[in-house]
Amino acid sequence: MNPHDPSAASGQPSYQLPQAPSSGGGIKTAILFGCVAALIGANIFLYMQINDLRADMDKMHSTIIAEVGKAKDASSIQAATAQRNLESMKEELEAARRQASMAVGQAKIDAMKNAEDLARKLEQQQRAVEQSLRTEVSKVEEKAVAANTKIGEVSKDVGDVKADLSNTKSELDKTIADLKSTRGDLGVQSGLIATNARELAALKALGERNYFDINLGKTKQPQRIGDILIQLKKVDQKRNRYTIDIVADDKKVEKKDKGINEPVQFYTSKARQPYEIVINELRKDQIVGYLATPKVTR
Repeated sequence: MNPHDPSAASGQPSYQLPQAPSSGGGIKTAILFGCVAALIGANIFLYMQINDLRADMDKMHSTIIAEVGKAKDASSIQAATAQRNLESMKEELEAARRQASMAVGQAKIDAMKNAEDLARKLEQQQRAVEQSLRTEVSKVEEKAVAANTKIGEVSKDVGDVKADLSNTKSELDKTIADLKSTRGDLGVQSGLIATNARELAALKALGERNYFDINLGKTKQPQRIGDILIQLKKVDQKRNRYTIDIVADDKKVEKKDKGINEPVQFYTSKARQPYEIVINELRKDQIVGYLATPKVTR
């Protein structure tokens, strides 16, 4: 190679553009394109430097030809210097190419690493979401099973209550059918008479009159039952008889020697129908029964 021939260093460097990676997201692609653009800029810059060098070498060649006869030694020195400069520039060019290639490679590595990190994070998030969904679904299934069990229990309870109500209604109907009506001590036909607690409960359920429980002992003062006052005066258990005083409308009426389950009748100013007292049980100085009053008042 002729050291004075500048064409020896005039060849354009040949670069092979790195291929864009086939995988990765938009971020990796953007980084790779940026690196490629930087490499192309570097190649253009080097190409311009080489063109400038070619011009300088052409000028130097003309100068050397003109002065070759005058200073051959000087020309040889200058040629050697130029050659060294050329070799140095070649080395710089190769170093620049290697640096650019390394930069692209490192960018690719960094982009791949970032993509892998992102993929791992997305996978972890997806696993966390799936686990959360599985937990929520499990809770919902447990609540559904508990609700179904509760519904079954409620349905059974409702069935039992319906059966109990049906049985109670049947018993109530039978009890009401067994009740009897009789004349009271005033000669007025009474309503249905209850002789025990079960029959009294049936009358209360029937709802034709107002009913008040009576459980009185002997006291010095009358006791209020409903809207009247009653005072027990005497109990004769052997003869099943009792005597009471009734205070209504500020008037006292004595009901003497009345029997068990006998309707004791009296009138008040509040109703056209008579009030009735029925005593079902006699104890020592105590009577147990009920007071029945009309639903309709004056």
